[in-house]
Amino acid sequence: KNNLQTVASLLRIQSRRTHSDVAKDALGQAMRRVAAIAVVHDTLSEGLSQSVDFDVVFERVLMLVAEVASSGSQVVRPRSEGFFGILPSEYATPLALVLTELVTNAVEHGLAGKANGEVVITSARTADSLSVTVRDNGGGLPEGKVGEGLGTQIVRTLVQGELGGSIDWHTLEAEGTEVTIEIPLQYLHEQDVLAVVPNV
Repeated sequence: KNNLQTVASLLRIQSRRTHSDVAKDALGQAMRRVAAIAVVHDTLSEGLSQSVDFDVVFERVLMLVAEVASSGSQVVRPRSEGFFGILPSEYATPLALVLTELVTNAVEHGLAGKANGEVVITSARTADSLSVTVRDNGGGLPEGKVGEGLGTQIVRTLVQGELGGSIDWHTLEAEGTEVTIEIPLQYLHEQDVLAVVPNV
């Protein structure tokens, strides 16, 4: 945890010293990714379990993204709805990174140029799966296509490779973009660490 926080601090210092806007942006993104991982490890360090209350983790992750949302004159309100529940670190770390990427991308690109924007993250948990939707009220996907930037590649790799799930991007009919993630919880059943889920 301390090492990750040190790396994030070093990236922040490097970002302040560079004169290139491109390099400054890349270092800022790297800093947020490391900080998101540190949030999970910080939460793990508070107890003896290798599982975390992801609702608490995600609340902290949203605070990281709020720094991006509060830049300039733009007013963006990231809002979380629903229930994540208890997740093992094997799920929590990649999921924290994925949501950091998606919410940051929605703020920086989906809501670019919009004076008042909103990003809503909705989570729904059952015994068999976790479903997460990230929706913004911006301009939608350029030409209706998903970008191929580093952030998108990271999200695809983590969702499909690390979490064994699926992800779908699409433009809403009225306005904005909606990203839907479906994560099977088979690993939790196999390891007998299935958390308590709300009665449905």
